Amino acid sequence: MDIELLYFDSCPHWQVARDRIAQALAETGNAGTPITLRTIDTPDEAEREAFPGSPTIRIDGVDACAPATGVGLTCRVYPTADGPAGAPTVADLVAAIRRAELRRH
Repeated sequence: MDIELLYFDSCPHWQVARDRIAQALAETGNAGTPITLRTIDTPDEAEREAFPGSPTIRIDGVDACAPATGVGLTCRVYPTADGPAGAPTVADLVAAIRRAELRRH
């Protein structure tokens, strides 16, 4: 499984997202899976990567959460049961990992 976390350095939420990805991987029995960290530094990179904001998590090249509209160096907002948040919940990431596992089989 290929896990990518795309972000820009001044994003206040990318480290939370990284920690939640690690927790979701552990909960799904995938604790050894590496997380590739990729910084997006310029508007051109954001455009080239179709980067909808930071943090963005891709599993096997697919956005782990509902695809966002727009592209750019902006903070991404995730809908959660507790309201908008700067990173997806562990439960949402577990569900995304399970969907990725199903796509592989």
